[in-house]
Amino acid sequence: MKLNIKNTFTDNLPADKNLENTRRQVENAVFSYVSPKKTSNPKVLHVSEEMASELGISLAETKTDFFKNIVTGNEIYPATKPFAMCYAGHQFGNWAGQLGDGRAINLFEVEHKNKNWKVQLKGAGETPYSRTADGLAVLRSSIREYLCSEAMFHLGIPTTRALSLSLSGDQVLRDVLYNGNPAYEKGAIVARTAPSFLRFGNFEIFAARNDVKNLKILADYSINHHFSHLGNPSKKTYVNFFKEVTERTLQMIIDWQRVGFVHGVMNTDNMSILGLTIDFGPYGWLEGFDFGWTPNTTDRQNKRYRYGNQPNIGLWNLYQLANALFPLIEDAKPLEEILNQYKIDFEHKSLRMMQSKLGLYTDDKNDIQLIQDLEDCLQLVETDMTIFFRNLSNLNEDSSTLKIVEDAFYNLENVSGEIKSRWNLWFQKYTERLQKETLSHSERKKKMNTVNPKYVLRNYMAQLAIDKADEGDYSLIDELFQLLKNPYKEQPKKEKWFAKRPEWARNKVGCSMLSCSS
Repeated sequence: MKLNIKNTFTDNLPADKNLENTRRQVENAVFSYVSPKKTSNPKVLHVSEEMASELGISLAETKTDFFKNIVTGNEIYPATKPFAMCYAGHQFGNWAGQLGDGRAINLFEVEHKNKNWKVQLKGAGETPYSRTADGLAVLRSSIREYLCSEAMFHLGIPTTRALSLSLSGDQVLRDVLYNGNPAYEKGAIVARTAPSFLRFGNFEIFAARNDVKNLKILADYSINHHFSHLGNPSKKTYVNFFKEVTERTLQMIIDWQRVGFVHGVMNTDNMSILGLTIDFGPYGWLEGFDFGWTPNTTDRQNKRYRYGNQPNIGLWNLYQLANALFPLIEDAKPLEEILNQYKIDFEHKSLRMMQSKLGLYTDDKNDIQLIQDLEDCLQLVETDMTIFFRNLSNLNEDSSTLKIVEDAFYNLENVSGEIKSRWNLWFQKYTERLQKETLSHSERKKKMNTVNPKYVLRNYMAQLAIDKADEGDYSLIDELFQLLKNPYKEQPKKEKWFAKRPEWARNKVGCSMLSCSS
């Protein structure tokens, strides 16, 4: 396995001079050198052949002991020096100070086919940023991250990606619900990849410490290597850098809203400067359409990171990044204009996104009201978001309106006459609105089915794969992995996954309740 190794990150950014792997405050550095922990009996469970190919790794090479040892941290690729990044962050709206890669270790940087990738292990042992934790990960959270990051990619949503999922062979102690009942679980490691793992928090830490020198070094590196089209670093370029990060962040969140994805823990240390979905913890997909839903038990009381609030949190986080970049720009006005534009762009992009979900491609001033009425109807009774929008494309002149979406209702028998009449009124308006469109039914259906997925990684599906894996059966991981490669296709043989959440999963840990350790 011969990789085209590059060192742009470690060559251009300041390293921690202290080489000890001890928990501490790290000053004047973007990263600390640290080696992964060797494991007792590593085993690769699954490899993304597509991602391996992106790195220049052949299928045959993924089956070697060398590959296994690299992606489990038991061997270090020749002439590379693994490291963990230093960053800070706001967690649940509160300043948390230094955080950093507490259980992630960057292995190396690979260039292949004019693309640059950073390869990182999650769950490979402690770092100077692990605080009181052990830096390890368990199989359930690793399965969730591995499947979800690749699922997001195939949904067309900007995301970090996964290369491999492995068992460490070691047992890891975890308290899944933070309720004083820890238990040993199978240890696991995900090898994940991205053009960059830099976060808002990487900039926040230098601004908080008034370390403008290193803030500038980091901003200049980010522009030169990831935003080079903006030109040489300058005050104007820093403004344009912030503008593009803002635009990418908004587009990512609009895509989340489109498919009903809830990140669950949108802290500023979990926000990528490239606008990638990063850090898959207590995420979930909407089952019943509900703006107030969050999968994160830690957030159950305040619901800061609920589905309907994600665009607002994106903006709040961007304010923190603006504050962090301010020392380089020294002028608040252009930053404020960009943040105000986010609000305007959100309204516009959100409307366009919902119109595309409904198959509306011409402008109509009444569309905002039509969408508002639909969102009200969707919350009258528990209605599955994915099934509703996917089946809506079946509507044609001959359809019995409510009939085509009744599979989306969780309790059809309890849908009252009043609710049915509200739905029928909405369908009447929607049918009239469709008559203003020029596309045929088949053309509209085809377009709608490119934005309304048929298959998403529902929490109960991930939990079924986790339960089987706990018994030593890893076949469902691959079944779901293959299914989620084509989320917009019909896949008739896999129809069983196009189904509402089963009743057993309604209040089951891992399906409806997830903690930050999930």
